[in-house]
Amino acid sequence: MLTGKQKRHLRSLAHHVTPVTQVGKGGVSANMIEQLNLALESKELIKVSILQNCEEDKDVVAKQLAEGTGAELVQLIGKQVVLYKESTENKQIELP
Repeated sequence: MLTGKQKRHLRSLAHHVTPVTQVGKGGVSANMIEQLNLALESKELIKVSILQNCEEDKDVVAKQLAEGTGAELVQLIGKQVVLYKESTENKQIELP
């Protein structure tokens, strides 16, 4: 579980990150979770965009992404989801 100070730090780092993938009409799939796990292992902090045509609620999608990847939900703002998961091999981000 992240503290408020850690979430603030991660939000500031995520500001300039471009989304790695998009959730569309099909919703969250097992293949998408697998790809996000690979991205989290290499980058630790990723952003996912939820498209307008996504049929599920953005809160549900964010929760599915966080639970599926085992990552912490840092932020859900608009249709952008920011996820953080500490890497076992490529530790880059030092949390306060």
